[in-house]
Amino acid sequence: QVQLVEAGGGLVQAGGSLRRSCAASLFTFSSYAMTWYRQAPGKQRDLVATIPPGHRTNYADSVEGLFTISRDNTKNTVYQQMNNQKPEDTAVYYCNARLRVNDFWGQGTQVTVSS
Repeated sequence: QVQLVEAGGGLVQAGGSLRRSCAASLFTFSSYAMTWYRQAPGKQRDLVATIPPGHRTNYADSVEGLFTISRDNTKNTVYQQMNNQKPEDTAVYYCNARLRVNDFWGQGTQVTVSS
């Protein structure tokens, strides 16, 4: 059974930083596109950042230059460094792994940014 286990959520003050991780029990992790999504209360789930197997990252305009996504294929883990956070970054963040028809999600973790 595939598991994506997220860590590193919590409460942070505006302007602060968090580093989050998502460890995947995927045999071919390096072949998966890894993506972070977030869902704020009452809103749809939006893409935050993605890193495909080729490591060419892509970010939502709202986090460009503030968030950094990276991956360590030796540890089957994807990371998200979130800097200079704003209250509007408050959301449940989800890790996603996708390869063709295979689509797996983490459990979601709350990140709350206080003003």
